[in-house]
Amino acid sequence: MIIEQFINDKITQITSYITAVINHQIHYTELDQFIIDTMEEWTLLTVYDDMPSNARERVFWHIMHEFSLHSAQNLEQDLFFKSEISTCIDFFSGTGSYPIDCIGYRPIA
Repeated sequence: MIIEQFINDKITQITSYITAVINHQIHYTELDQFIIDTMEEWTLLTVYDDMPSNARERVFWHIMHEFSLHSAQNLEQDLFFKSEISTCIDFFSGTGSYPIDCIGYRPIA
């Protein structure tokens, strides 16, 4: 699987997971497990460059890092965090602009 395809697939999936958590359709632990699983899958790819190839990938890695620092449960408890993540989701859907203070780098081994 090429990196671009992996990122595009994961953007679609994480958007669905986050939206479902916000709308109380799934428990936040499912999103947390998705993050863990995605990071494990990432380690199976051969990646030597930590620079994302485009803005969507940069926002994706920003979200991934944010969720590694905060539980998905914070989407309900921390309005600033929820707003930040919602801005990223709006950017993915094309209804929002690039998030302020978005710093996302690829993890490399």
